[in-house]
Amino acid sequence: MKRRAFIGFAALGAAAIATPSVRAASARIVIVGGGFGGSACALLLKHADSSLDVTLVDPDAHYVTCPMSNEVIVGARTIDALTLTREGLQRAGVRFVHARARALDADARSIRLDDGTRLAYDRCVVAPGIRFLWGTPEGYDEAASERMPHAWRAGAQTTRLAERLRAMDDGGVLAISVPSGLMRCPPGPYERASLVAGYLARHKPRSKVLIFDANNRFARQEAFTAAWDALYRGRIEWIPVTEGGAVERVDARTNTLHTASGAHRVALANVIPPQAPGQFALDAGLASGHGWCPVDPATFASTRVPHVHAIGDACIADAMPKAASAALSQARQCTAAIVASLAGREPPAPALDSVCYSALALDRALAIRARFRLANGRIEAEPDAAGAAPAPSATEREAAENWYRAIRADAFAA
Repeated sequence: MKRRAFIGFAALGAAAIATPSVRAASARIVIVGGGFGGSACALLLKHADSSLDVTLVDPDAHYVTCPMSNEVIVGARTIDALTLTREGLQRAGVRFVHARARALDADARSIRLDDGTRLAYDRCVVAPGIRFLWGTPEGYDEAASERMPHAWRAGAQTTRLAERLRAMDDGGVLAISVPSGLMRCPPGPYERASLVAGYLARHKPRSKVLIFDANNRFARQEAFTAAWDALYRGRIEWIPVTEGGAVERVDARTNTLHTASGAHRVALANVIPPQAPGQFALDAGLASGHGWCPVDPATFASTRVPHVHAIGDACIADAMPKAASAALSQARQCTAAIVASLAGREPPAPALDSVCYSALALDRALAIRARFRLANGRIEAEPDAAGAAPAPSATEREAAENWYRAIRADAFAA
């Protein structure tokens, strides 16, 4: 997707929600979570109606993007290049509150911050991202992540994994442990393996990558494995769950992964733990028994707490992946639904989409594109909406760069 086309689609979405609303004037909207979904929602609300009182709450003054963070691991980007401020949102009229949201009072319609301050709202949008389920695999806790970095939240963990990769002896093995279940950026571990394999080919030619996978398949598997065979033959080994790929226990002291096939001691372990919605969603009563947040797929309104919407990685969006582009698409629909609700109108029909780019090498990428529709109360992928998936190429790599610049602008005005 070229940058001009992507921005054109975003502008079209903004135009569709920009109907003036008398009832919306001065309505208070509090957004908890300043990642792609929450920040985009704040920006879109101000674009839709500048009279809206929009407050974004997040404990981090800066946001480090997960997209492109795998390139930091192999030295192709710096972490500073992925670090965004809140200045673009503030210029657009969004009030940024640098604090942690601690509790949601549905009866009083207020959010309590860590300093005791309460923010009243007419509508609330919760976009808290993910939390890690520490203790799975057995022995993998926050202390263990210092020696076995997950690097699944961009920032200090990303640079730690990069440093450990640089320090690894030639001939050492890097192991990536992939969890089962829903997770942020499903293609991410396989992009990481690809880029690391390229780094090893250049700098540590006797080393290799093992992928211990608790799943049997992954997105665009054929394209990934064909590229691995062409570019990195013998340097990446993928071990599915049926062949003992699920890591059951770790020993961080010795860098040992234990699976059904035995103990595997490696030079460097990148353990990605299973995930669930951010803690605030759980504490606010938005999450269901299986962990994620159920929503009305037409509006992303919570089905558990009134006047609250949940978007991004934390929500149940059926066929939509947990990815930055999906969060941005959900933010558009959520914004349209809120503006319509404040005006006493029905929300527009959803127009949801996503695109995920995965680098197979520093000069080659593949795309996973999809559009979605509502059917029988669920979000389903439109069959063959984008036609045949394009082959990995330098053109897709350029498209990935354009997409990254565009999504930073659309979500953060950066």
